[in-house]
Amino acid sequence: MSQDARLDEEQSTERRARVLGLNYVDTSKITNKTLYSDILSTPQIKQLRVVPIQADKSNILFGITTTTSQQTLNWLNQTYNDQRLKTALISDNGFNDYLNLYDPPPKITYKEIELSSASSDQMVVEISNILNQIKANDMLAYLVQQAHRLNASDIHLESQVNGVRIRFRIDGVLHPIANLTYDKYRVLLSAIANAGDISTSSKEAQQGHISQSVTMADKSHVEVNVRLETVQTIHSMDVVMRLFNLNESMYNLDKLGLSQTERAVVDGIISKPSGLVMIVGPTGSGKTTTLYSMLQSLSNEERKIITIEDPVEYQFKGITQISVKTSEEANESIFADQLRAVLRLDPDIIMVGEIRDMDTARAALQAAMTGHLVLSTFHANSAAAAITRLADIINQNPLYISAIRLVMAQRLVRSLDPSSKQAYQATADELNRLNEIINGLPANVQRPDLNNLELFKPLATAANPYGYKGQIAIREQFLMSDDIRSILTSTDKRVTAPQIEAAAINSGMATMIQDAALKVIAGLTTLEEMFRVVG
Repeated sequence: MSQDARLDEEQSTERRARVLGLNYVDTSKITNKTLYSDILSTPQIKQLRVVPIQADKSNILFGITTTTSQQTLNWLNQTYNDQRLKTALISDNGFNDYLNLYDPPPKITYKEIELSSASSDQMVVEISNILNQIKANDMLAYLVQQAHRLNASDIHLESQVNGVRIRFRIDGVLHPIANLTYDKYRVLLSAIANAGDISTSSKEAQQGHISQSVTMADKSHVEVNVRLETVQTIHSMDVVMRLFNLNESMYNLDKLGLSQTERAVVDGIISKPSGLVMIVGPTGSGKTTTLYSMLQSLSNEERKIITIEDPVEYQFKGITQISVKTSEEANESIFADQLRAVLRLDPDIIMVGEIRDMDTARAALQAAMTGHLVLSTFHANSAAAAITRLADIINQNPLYISAIRLVMAQRLVRSLDPSSKQAYQATADELNRLNEIINGLPANVQRPDLNNLELFKPLATAANPYGYKGQIAIREQFLMSDDIRSILTSTDKRVTAPQIEAAAINSGMATMIQDAALKVIAGLTTLEEMFRVVG
């Protein structure tokens, strides 16, 4: 409890004492509290809600609370009738302070979750026991603290038949961490709902955001900054908490792993004063990281940058960030309405967190046509699929088509741990599969030599039992070439993703699976990872 909150409680208790005609004692000012176990036992103090504050051979001062019964006061007078008895009202927290001295709570040791044993049954039992001993806010802070330490991207709270499973997503893969009973989960869920401004009784999917500081029982300080996604299941409410990493140095184009060709294209496009840049991919593919890295490279004293996000995930200096809260009831076009309002503020660069509906897409394209550089994310399986989804808006309109500058699709694959990865000679089947993929590489991408090719596989070690460390992005990207414009403006039939992809490849695009294959050949990841993510 903060000092201000404790002061408010003591003042309230003092006013209550005056109304009731009772004496009052502020126990927070008693620095050396004396315990009188010979007067009342700890079970009696708990049951009767009364505690001896001062005592000598002739006098006893008892602290009572507003919940102490008259029957208890009568019993005290009868039991200690040979001494002068006085009572004074004390606050509930004052009473709890004394109770903790008489019956100290067990000391909680916050065990660090080790990745090497995160999936073991023993670790799950140990972490479950810790969570069952601590209060709700500490549970939340502890999980977030450990998730950050393990570089997890998400915390999953999943209701099962016999309880609730907690898992961390680390490098794109889920790992069991703990199990909770439903009684304990309801306590945690209530704290999450209160902090994230969501309802535990809602039958609809909800979104929320928690940003708060928590001091845990061991006095460690944790910044809790997560995005909430909830859905009601047949057992209870499931929650996914997406962690925000506030290390601003992460958001840098140099750290995105772009090839020289990709980087040259990105630098060329974002240096232009107008146009639409779309980053495409599923949830958790690093789209926001890529967008913010672009914004960081563009941010300077000469440009005005405004973002429209739901919610604002990362805060940066020099950038005006606007948080909007969308829902089906509120109508998703609130993004489009906000974008039109932002245009009146004369920005140079606008970031729209996500194009979710046709109205927002149309507004973003119109902004890109009127002298603004617009950056946004879009959910699609590939760069070509993003264009086909926008085809209804583009509608063979050459102005809209010319507004699209760059479409980049990306996914994340696990990266091999360079300190432990194990080399092996590629089999004939693996060489054939890789040859099939890289044979179609565009002329501007150097074809690697597969003779005597060594591939790598993860090697489990005591420090890293999974053999992977971090994630890297695999990408495909294309500019709005003449071939693609021709397809979009001349066809009378519905544009298909294969048509767009063929035109993009003809214009020099390396596909996502080709980019992944190059990273496999370079020893950065494995064939299994490539096919797990790309298919």
